[in-house]
Order: sequence, then structure tokens, then C-alpha cells
Amino acid sequence: MDLRVTIVQTELHWQDAEANRKMFAEKLAAANPQTDLIVLPEMFTTGFSMDAASQAEQPEGETLQWMKEQAANYNAVITGSIIVQENEQYFNRLMWVRPDGSYEHYNKKHLFRMAKEHHTYTPGSERLTIDLKGWKICPLVCYDLRFPVWSRNTGDRYDLLLYVANWPKARSLAWRTLLQARAIENIAYTVGVNRIGTDGNDHPYSGDSAIIHPKGHKLLETTEQEGIHTISLSKQELLDFREAFPAHLDADTFELKG
Repeated sequence: MDLRVTIVQTELHWQDAEANRKMFAEKLAAANPQTDLIVLPEMFTTGFSMDAASQAEQPEGETLQWMKEQAANYNAVITGSIIVQENEQYFNRLMWVRPDGSYEHYNKKHLFRMAKEHHTYTPGSERLTIDLKGWKICPLVCYDLRFPVWSRNTGDRYDLLLYVANWPKARSLAWRTLLQARAIENIAYTVGVNRIGTDGNDHPYSGDSAIIHPKGHKLLETTEQEGIHTISLSKQELLDFREAFPAHLDADTFELKG
């Protein structure tokens, strides 16, 4: 019942999908992770770009095909977000690709208005919960982290909450603090995968990717160094803690409206 999760923290080539796919393929080949889930950052083929018109791919474009190849190579799910154009709209879309080639997606709900992301992209409206090896997983994207209602684990909907991000260094304290808060309040493992380096808009990123236990302590915390890290999560620890401390049974009920 354990789940092996691999996170990849690295710099990104600005608006160069081919170079980024090659880089990630080389890093994964060198690490050769024995894992169930590989997590890449937000917009991992481009960096956090508002130039969707020139950078967007079709829903089943080159990056999806590349992700299918990587998932098959490592017999693991691979996930991360990319820029997608569909029906004359642009989406910051997280792809969830399985080793058998099947896939699902989640369109980022909360668009970062301080970078005018909401002027370029269309927000998603549906959360996604996915089963993997007996784990229920809820993948979200970057700015979604600031909105606890959207992330709320109502009815033990998930066991693992996952954020892929391009979260700037200037707000690293918020990133680190909110990841812990989401884990504690939802009694769930929480994973945050961020990038490092500087993007084409001269915004620096400090990484700070982390894996948080449901009790709030950090099972893994990175610095500004690039790296590939794999950690095994215990489902039994999660179940035991929920039984011993069933705060979720006293959670407030609510209904999301558009």
C-alpha cells in the first residue's frame, strides 16, 4: 500500500519545449527512478509564460506523446502542466499520463492575476481525483495552493494532495507555509514541486519542493539545488492517524458554486 513518489526540481529552458523535453528525459534516464509517480513542475516545457499563442500545443501534441513514452519507460505515472490550446482557448493544463498510454487532465482553476494569467488562459471548473495503487490523489496547480476551499478534502476524497508550480522566490515563505497548512487541515500527504533558476522575465525561483506528512512535518525538503528525489509514502500511517485523530469527521460541510 506504499506509494513511491519522485519529484524533479530543476531549471527550465525559457519557452523551448524541445529543449525541456530533452533535459527531463536525460535527467530521468540518469536517475532511473524506481517509482510509481513522477512529478514535474508547472509549465515544465516553457516556464511560466503568458505567450500562449506561440507556445501552446494541441491537446494530443508532442509533449503528451513524450509523456506517454516516459510513463512507459519507467512503468510509472508522469504528471506536470503544459500550455494547451483547445477550441480557441488556452489552458494551463496538468496532464496525468499512465504507463498504458491512457491519460486525464486538470485545467488550473485559479489563474494568477498578478501576472495577468487570467487575461490569457481560461480557468478550469472541475477538480480531478485519480486512483493510483489504491491511493486517491488530487492534483492541483500553483496558485490553487492559496485557496483552501478548492483544496478541501471533503469526505476523505483523497489521500495525497499534489501541487505543481512555478512559485517565485519572493513568496517562498507563503509556499512553504501553505503546503504544511494544506497537509494538516486535510489530513493528507501533500507534495509540492517547484522549479529553480530564473525565467525569461527575470523572476528567480528557489525551489523549496517538499513532501509533507499528514501531521505536518516534512518528509522531504529541498533547497535551491536541482535534483530528483524519490520517497515512499505509507498508506497505513495515514489510515492510523485518521483513526486516532478523526478531525475530518467534524469538518464543516459546504457547496462550491461557480
